[in-house]
Amino acid sequence: MLPGGFSYGDYLRAGAIARISPVMEDIIGFAENGGPVLGICNGFQILCEAGLLPGALVRNASLRFESKDIHLRVEQTDTPFTSEYQKGQILRMPIAHGEGNYEADDQLLEALEAEGRVVFRYVSSDGELSDEANPNGSKNSIAGLTNKSGNVLGMMPHPERAMEEILGSIDGVGVFLSLATNLSTVVL
Repeated sequence: MLPGGFSYGDYLRAGAIARISPVMEDIIGFAENGGPVLGICNGFQILCEAGLLPGALVRNASLRFESKDIHLRVEQTDTPFTSEYQKGQILRMPIAHGEGNYEADDQLLEALEAEGRVVFRYVSSDGELSDEANPNGSKNSIAGLTNKSGNVLGMMPHPERAMEEILGSIDGVGVFLSLATNLSTVVL
C-alpha cells in the first residue's frame, strides 16, 4: 500500500520525487508480477507518476486544498479491492488533497470506461453525478481506477479514515476486507 501523506513535500508536483525513490523498483516489479498494489491519495499520484496507472492528478479545479467527506459510487466489484461491495453501492469517505483532479485525454477516458477500469466515481448522496459532487474537477468524476490487469488500484478518497463509526463512516472497511479475502488467490 502506498498511503497518502505529501511524500517529499510534493515538491515539483505530487508524487514526482517519490516515483524515483529506490523502493519504487520493487513496487513496480511486484505489480508487474500480479501483486496487489493500493495507492491512496498521494499513493495514487505516485502510481500515475510511476506509470503503473494512466493519466495524471493535477491541481483541484477550485485551486484549494479540499478536506471533507464525499460520496462515491462503486462502479466495479470484480477487483481484489472491491469484491466485498455491491455494484452501485454509495459510500461515504473523506478526502484531503490539493491535487486530486484526475486528467486524461478523451481517448484514454473512453478506453478506461470501455474496459471497466473506473472503480469509484464521485457522486451525490443519492448516487447522481454532478459538478457539485465532484470535489476536485476530475474528468468523468473519476475517484479511483485500476490498471489493465486490475491488480493496481489508485483512489483519492481515504478508506483508511473510514474504518469506524466514531470516524463518521465504516465504508472504507470493504476495500481492506476485499483485499484480505482475495490475498489467497494472489501468487506472490
